[in-house]
Amino acid sequence: MSRTALIEAYLAGGETLRAAVAGLPRDQWTSLPGPGAWSILEVVCHLADSEALFTDRMKRVVVEERPPLIYADAAAFVAGLACPVRDLPEEVELLSAMRRQMARILEAQPESAWSRIGIHSRQGEQTLEQLLQKAIVHLEHHVGFIRRKREALVVM
Repeated sequence: MSRTALIEAYLAGGETLRAAVAGLPRDQWTSLPGPGAWSILEVVCHLADSEALFTDRMKRVVVEERPPLIYADAAAFVAGLACPVRDLPEEVELLSAMRRQMARILEAQPESAWSRIGIHSRQGEQTLEQLLQKAIVHLEHHVGFIRRKREALVVM
């Protein structure tokens, strides 16, 4: 996939997430249907929190020399970062805004930036391009969970 296509796919993730939760009544945000132990709100909070991490990692890879990229425990984030009181549409907009900002930054990077490396504390060396690909796949993976959870809500 070309860099332009990668950035477009990354940018489209915000709308993909928005569409996945569109029309979901507030009383279903915290229901626990379908796959996984998290509610739809918890999945969306996880995506927003992860996006902040992906954005930070990509920015540091662009500007720092081989920066450390620290592992984050997703379950600890969901358990400890007050997901039940967070607002689902706000979390979607936060993710979308981070992606819009980061897309502009990525579009402005020279060719050489795409092979710059960060050192993940568990996964080792990761290029800017690999980080972008991971952010895209991560959102798509979790949107699949959201869709299956919504289908299970209809059956309930």
